[in-house]
Amino acid sequence: MSNVIEKWDYFELALKADTSDNPFLDMTLEADFSYQHRTITVAGFYDGDQTYRVRFMPDMEGTWRYVTRSNLAALDGQQGEITCVAPSGNNHGPVRVIDQYHFAYADGTPYHPVGTTCYVWNHQGDDLEAQTMATLKDAPFNKMRMCVFPKRYTFNKNEPPCYPFEGDVKREWDNSLLDDYKSQAPPDFWNFKRFNPEYFRKLERHILDLRQLGIEADLIIFHPYDFGAWGFDRMPAEVNDRYLQYLTARVSAFRNVWWSFANEYDLMIDLDLNDWDHYFKMVQANDPYDHLRSIHNCREFYDHSKPWVTHGSIQSSELLEMPDWLRQYQKPMVVDECGYEGDISRAWGSLSAEALVEYFWLGFACGGYVGHGETYWNQEEVLWWSKGGTLHGDSPARIAFLRQMIEAVPAPGLSPFDSGKEIHSVIPEGVYKGMACGHHGDDYYLIYFARHQPRFRLFDLPEGGSYHIDIIDTWNMTIERIADAVSGHVEIELPSKKYLAVRVERNP
Repeated sequence: MSNVIEKWDYFELALKADTSDNPFLDMTLEADFSYQHRTITVAGFYDGDQTYRVRFMPDMEGTWRYVTRSNLAALDGQQGEITCVAPSGNNHGPVRVIDQYHFAYADGTPYHPVGTTCYVWNHQGDDLEAQTMATLKDAPFNKMRMCVFPKRYTFNKNEPPCYPFEGDVKREWDNSLLDDYKSQAPPDFWNFKRFNPEYFRKLERHILDLRQLGIEADLIIFHPYDFGAWGFDRMPAEVNDRYLQYLTARVSAFRNVWWSFANEYDLMIDLDLNDWDHYFKMVQANDPYDHLRSIHNCREFYDHSKPWVTHGSIQSSELLEMPDWLRQYQKPMVVDECGYEGDISRAWGSLSAEALVEYFWLGFACGGYVGHGETYWNQEEVLWWSKGGTLHGDSPARIAFLRQMIEAVPAPGLSPFDSGKEIHSVIPEGVYKGMACGHHGDDYYLIYFARHQPRFRLFDLPEGGSYHIDIIDTWNMTIERIADAVSGHVEIELPSKKYLAVRVERNP
C-alpha cells in the first residue's frame, strides 16, 4: 500500500512471519505512529497466511514515523514513515458529536444521520450484496445499521457464506431450540481460539464499499438473534474480549465505522449492565480514533448519560418524547428503530409509509434523528430490513425530501424548545400532542402538524426582524412560500390537510 495517504484514509503495514504457535493468542503486535510531539499506538492483528497487519488513520497532514513492537523477532522493530496529504472528494473524516444534539464530520461539515437498517445484508452472498449496494447508490441513506455476526430470525434462516471462527456447524436449525434456549450451553463446534480471517476481510470490504457511497457503517457488535444456531450470543467472557480486541484492531482505522454494542441489548440474558459497561470501556480504550459508541434497547434504555456513550440509539415509537430525551441526556438521540414500513404480521413490521414518514418528521422537527427500515413480504423472503436487496416502499422518496430540509437548517441543526413558555412566546397557540416543533435560535423555526389540520396558525415573531414563511407538504413533497418579509404578530392561513409543516426563516 502507498506510503502517501490522505488525511483520514488508512495506511496498512503488512508483515510476514512464520510461527508454530497460535498467532491469535500467542503473538503480540503493535505500532507507534508519531507526528511531531504526538504518538498514537495501534494494535496489529493476524490476517492468516503468515501475514500480520497494522492499520493507521492519520488525522494530521505531514510526515508520520512508525515503529513496531512484537514478541516475535520478525515483527519487532520495523520502522518507516508515511506522508499524510490533504483529503479530497467526499473525505470529510470520521463523524463526531459536535454539540449536545448534533453531529459533524471531523472537518466541520455538518452530518445529519438519515439511516436505514439492513441487519445481515453482508451475509447474503455476492449477488444479493451487490444488489443492495446498487440500491443504496440511489437511496437517501447516509448510515447503515448492520451486524457483525450472522442472524437467525423470522425471514432469515439461511447460513452465512462463512463464519467468524474456525470450525463447522454441526447442528441444523430446529424450531424446538426456541423452547429450551435459556438452558443451552455455548456450542462446542467452534474453535474460539482461532478467528477466521476470511470472515473479517469480507466485513472490511463491505465497510469500505459503504464508505465509497458516503455511508457510515453502524456496526452491531452483539445481538440476541441466534437461538442456538451458532452460539455467538453466549460465548465465554474471554472470547468476547478477544473478539472486541480483534475487531477494533481490524476496522477502527476506517473512518466510517460506528460502534453499536448491541441490538436489543436487554434481550441478551447472559450479559448484565456490568458486562456492557466493560465492553464500552474496552472498545473506547482500544480504538485510538474514538469512533462513535451507542447501544440499542428493546424495552429498557441503557443509561446514555454514561461518559463512554456518545449518543443514544433508541427503539421507540414515542417520537414526541424526543425533546425530553435530548434534555435528559444532553447528547444526540437517534431513534434507530421506530418500526418499519411493510406488511408482515408483526406490528413493528407493518407500518404504512405515511406512518413512518410521520415518525421521521416528528423526531427530526424536535432536533433528533430517526432511522428507516422496510419489511415488505415476498416469496423469496428477501426483506430489506434483514437481507437487503431492493426497496419497495413509498417512504424513501419522502425521507430524501426531508433530508434536504434538515440539511438546509443552519448548522449544527435544530434544538427542542426549552419550555412551554418559550414555545408560547413564538407560537401563541402552542404545540399540542401529536405535533412537533424545533428551532435554531431566533433564525429558524419548524413546526410539524402531523395528523392535525388547522386552517389558521398564529406566530409572534421577534419584532424588528424579517422572516419568510413556507408551507411544506411532507407527503406530496412540495414547498409553497406564503410570506416574504414579516415579523411580530402574524396569522397565516393553511390548506387544512394532514402532514403539513411550516418553516419560518429569517431573511438574510
